[in-house]
Amino acid sequence: MIQKKVCMLGASAVGKTSLVARFVKSVFDEKYHTSIGVKVDKKTVTAGQEEVSLLLWDLYGEDEFQKLQESYLRGSGGKVPFVLVINKSDLADKWEVDDVALADLAKRRWPYFKTSAKSGAGVEEMFLALAGAMLK
Repeated sequence: MIQKKVCMLGASAVGKTSLVARFVKSVFDEKYHTSIGVKVDKKTVTAGQEEVSLLLWDLYGEDEFQKLQESYLRGSGGKVPFVLVINKSDLADKWEVDDVALADLAKRRWPYFKTSAKSGAGVEEMFLALAGAMLK
């Protein structure tokens, strides 16, 4: 079985912990829990014909990524696959991302997903797409 490390990066309160909880345990908690340091979860998925064990590193929210502990990213290198997640699609009317910004991402060929940890919309698809990209 192939094992891959996934680092969840993003600002505070964007839903990284909730996305992981929805994906791994199929649960959602309305209460906000601040992440301190890192929490690691694991889930095995099938991407293509391969079983992949995803180690999901839920890193504390940081509005300035330069402050992120580099030790959490150890083991990554070269061209690292990524997906941009635009979470809280159930609150899309409050998003700061508009259609123009999304069109720009598409032009740049950045893979992005609209998700909702609350409803589960797009969560499984996003993680499976990332797993598939990591196998290429």
